[in-house]
Amino acid sequence: MFVTSIQKEIRQSKPFASKAQEAAVALLRTADLVRRNVAAVLEPYEITAQQYNVLRILRGAGEKGLPTLDIVERLIEETPGITRLIDRLEEKQLVARERCLTDRRQVFCRITKEGLKLLTKLDKPLNASEGQSLGHLKKRELDALVDLLDRAREGLNQQLIEVRRKS
Repeated sequence: MFVTSIQKEIRQSKPFASKAQEAAVALLRTADLVRRNVAAVLEPYEITAQQYNVLRILRGAGEKGLPTLDIVERLIEETPGITRLIDRLEEKQLVARERCLTDRRQVFCRITKEGLKLLTKLDKPLNASEGQSLGHLKKRELDALVDLLDRAREGLNQQLIEVRRKS
């Protein structure tokens, strides 16, 4: 019996039920390792990966900022507690919030100067960390990986749309 790399890594003696299951487990394991690598860089700055993601989104939005729900749509990882997440960033003075004058239900979030300074400090070490995570792959392998992941997400997003439509 041929034992795959992911089977060895998680010490699984039985084969996976399907190649799709093996791929899903390998993807989850890889994502966790990349996430831990990023967390190690962020930890000294007392910021989480989700908080960092919000700051990057707001930096990209520019001075206008974004409504909270727009931030949620752009997050890498879905989070049920966006308000608490932004509360913590506001406590650290990395984000400022302001109610919309025309629609009081809408809250705009903007990155502060302190938030921009923090991101500037983090840019170089995070780029290095990402390079270490996947830098051993050749450019064409990275291109193929990105393409496969894009196709996988497309299929998953379509499945989620179908499930929501049926319920």
